[in-house]
Amino acid sequence: MTADRSVAVIGAGFVGTSCALHLARKGWTVTLIDKGGPANGASFGPAGIIQREAVAPYAFPRSVSKILSVLMRRGIDIRYHTTALPGVARGLASYWWNSAPKRHAKATQAYATLIEHSLTEHGRQIDWAGQVADDLIRRDGWYDLYRTPAGLAGGLAHAKENHDGFGVPFERLSGDEVATLEPHLQERFTGAIHWPDTWSVRDPGELVAAYADAFVASGGTLVTGDVTDIAKVKDRWVLSSNGTEIAAADKVVVATGAWTDKVVAKLGWKPPLFVKRGYHRHFKGEGNRPLNNWVADLETGFLIAPMKRGIRLTTGAELGRLETPQTPVQITEAEKIARRMFPIGEPADPKPWMGGRPCTPDMLPVIGPSPDRDGIWYAFGHGHQGLTMGPATGRLIAEMMGGETPFVDPAPFRPSRFR
Repeated sequence: MTADRSVAVIGAGFVGTSCALHLARKGWTVTLIDKGGPANGASFGPAGIIQREAVAPYAFPRSVSKILSVLMRRGIDIRYHTTALPGVARGLASYWWNSAPKRHAKATQAYATLIEHSLTEHGRQIDWAGQVADDLIRRDGWYDLYRTPAGLAGGLAHAKENHDGFGVPFERLSGDEVATLEPHLQERFTGAIHWPDTWSVRDPGELVAAYADAFVASGGTLVTGDVTDIAKVKDRWVLSSNGTEIAAADKVVVATGAWTDKVVAKLGWKPPLFVKRGYHRHFKGEGNRPLNNWVADLETGFLIAPMKRGIRLTTGAELGRLETPQTPVQITEAEKIARRMFPIGEPADPKPWMGGRPCTPDMLPVIGPSPDRDGIWYAFGHGHQGLTMGPATGRLIAEMMGGETPFVDPAPFRPSRFR
């Protein structure tokens, strides 16, 4: 093993674990470090959908009525803390600017290059992880439910754009077909869109753990530790936790999601990152009235999913500082609506879970080498799609670090665009 083939990956969510797994399988000596172990952060709590259909990043609302609704905190899909606004105002303004149709379309062209490989790359990692990972996957798609004809029409227009522009299949369901699909719904829906070319995950945290086990089986080393300092000592990067060295390597991959700004501050960079917080809570359901599929009420702003731990209710976005205590207004309000929609049963968790989605002003992840710190690489800023894009990001990082021809163009994701 040559001296320049050792790497430390910080962050063991879907992105970091995938980077570590790909690098280990290519012969690198890899140490994967996380302060709480695999899936300790946002990768534990998403809706559990590998969204092949999500070829476009989430855009900031452009209509005056929707912006006013957000500002006045009328809905449950988007909320914010007033105390957080000064810290995110610049990033949000840029996010809004980049959400204009032409700029958003350009971002989508780059974003889709990773999304379109989401199933094949997860498929490879599932094969590496074995039956324990495969048992967590369903390959029958998920459903957007619509309450109103206008909502369904808008959803169908979006679906047609995805189909015509990126070959994403979809199916339209009538209200009667929705009732047949989920016979225990307690409300009548106008219709739904089925995304068949999408996979769902019965426990995202367990899937990350399975990928981490595959990484260890490939020769990697998993370390639990909180990286508080990164320093170049001679020709190696030394990672320390409160003064105690926990790893040393020739290269470092920073894949710390919403916590990235705290890690890279040691490297003299403050990335333009802001956080969308999200919540979930599990419910016991009613055994004689099961939920059969992953279904979203997007007009309201929540999703329910039949997970291993129970029916998982997930929320939209909350703009707030990551370290601020929970303000579970969204999930409380979503629960009220979900109970009218479906018999979700009593809570299975003592309180809601909360995590942070790392978002960039141009909606694209940051993937590639640091422009001014030799040996430092970045893989963060995947917003709502760390689960979906993690394996593709891992492959891209490993190919770039190994001097191979990347399977997608990495230029739109380069860190130097923010330097």
